[in-house]
Amino acid sequence: MPNHPPQNLTIATTGASGALFLKHFLLAVDRDQRVQTVNFIASDSALRVMAEELGLRGRSNLIGQILGRSSGKSTRKIHLQANADIGANIASGSYPTDAMVVIPCSMGTLARIANGIAAQLIERAADVCLKEKRPLVLCVRETPLNKIHIRNMYRAADAGATVFPLIPAFYFRPSSLDALAREFAYRVLSHLGLPQPDAYRWKG
Repeated sequence: MPNHPPQNLTIATTGASGALFLKHFLLAVDRDQRVQTVNFIASDSALRVMAEELGLRGRSNLIGQILGRSSGKSTRKIHLQANADIGANIASGSYPTDAMVVIPCSMGTLARIANGIAAQLIERAADVCLKEKRPLVLCVRETPLNKIHIRNMYRAADAGATVFPLIPAFYFRPSSLDALAREFAYRVLSHLGLPQPDAYRWKG
């Protein structure tokens, strides 16, 4: 993990179920003043999942829709990148990304990252993080896991990624699905060196 709190994050989302976790992750980084820039990528499959799970309508004001804001109140910190744009800033190791999170990370995206298949921006940006030895967190989501999934998780971890399964905690007795997703987002941010002040902490 970086020696300083990451200021420039790449956040990607794919076609796995769990768009609510992405929503709360984006809300948290948007509030966190330590984070200055976020480059956000959504795959085509992610757009379909978000439409079904978050009620999104089309791609217009996508970030504002995810955050639950009107077009006039969309964040200036989070910049939408096209997954087809392999010439984007984050496709180059010279661009100073501090860390990348894929949330949720589908098994297909995991497979492409683990095996160096970088035809789209999500996988290319992840590949850049691995080759530059920058933090890459993959919030994988699938059940049950077959041997291909498990091997790919091993390959990704062996290459330097952190496999952070999308498994929420229950010991803090969440009162809602939003609380559940928010706490998971906080755990990922803490792992990156961005602890959140209202995160639950186990006291024993």
